[in-house]
Amino acid sequence: MENSIQRKYSASQTFLDITADKKWDLLVYNDYEAVMPVPFIYKNGIKIVHNPLMCQQLGVFSVKDNPKINEKFLSFLQKNYLIRVYYFNENNSFETKLNSKKNFILYSDDYSNVFAKYSPKRKRKLRLNDEVIENSDIKEVSYQEAKDFIEQHVIGLDKEHDSIELLKSLEAFYSLKHLKFLAFYYHQQITNMIATYSDYDTIALLGNFNNRKYIKIAGASVLIDYLIKENIANYNFDFEGGNLPSIEEFFRGFRPELRPYAVIENSKETLIKKYASFILRGKILG
Repeated sequence: MENSIQRKYSASQTFLDITADKKWDLLVYNDYEAVMPVPFIYKNGIKIVHNPLMCQQLGVFSVKDNPKINEKFLSFLQKNYLIRVYYFNENNSFETKLNSKKNFILYSDDYSNVFAKYSPKRKRKLRLNDEVIENSDIKEVSYQEAKDFIEQHVIGLDKEHDSIELLKSLEAFYSLKHLKFLAFYYHQQITNMIATYSDYDTIALLGNFNNRKYIKIAGASVLIDYLIKENIANYNFDFEGGNLPSIEEFFRGFRPELRPYAVIENSKETLIKKYASFILRGKILG
């Protein structure tokens, strides 16, 4: 995976061990010509493929992307696993028509070139008024400071369990020095915070947390622009998704490239039918 054309930080052993709690298989084609990590969970003792929180893209990794080999992995996965959610990567191509999700990436370039492409709206958001400039600051904060803010302002997670898992993974990444928290302060109070994961040639936006009372200040835009300005000369910036209209609009303001990736998503009803067919075939899931 480290030497593949599809190399992705989210498919590294470090990232997977933490986000999937070391519950993942590795499918191998011939003598490691291609590999495919498959994370899973156990639900009522049944093994189910499910991409973990923050692990956006996995899929097939090889020296050269090959649609025919990718099809072999796809076929094996669908025939031998119960799949709730599995995400391939932006560089995997298939003969089979699959649904896709959106991701946005800014590729390494001179900051002046990147900024020049920002939308007029994004540039206006970055022009803070004198009062905000005088009373605001950007600081890197510790995990504990970040945790307190995240617990108060995290949105988009369905269950309390998801919030616990999110914080557990963020803490683990922070302890390994892969993760940084950058905060926007207004009148000495944190109003916005981003969590970014660094690996190889990429900085990924793993979390964007905001106190909605201060949304008009545009602290989130300022933080992301600051991070881009400091790093885009040497790193790609991965926005990590954007299928919700409001999030997509926000990301598009920075004029990143759209990089869709193939996905498999099945309903609970489909899983039950597939499990029944496995039982009829005498297939043991373990």
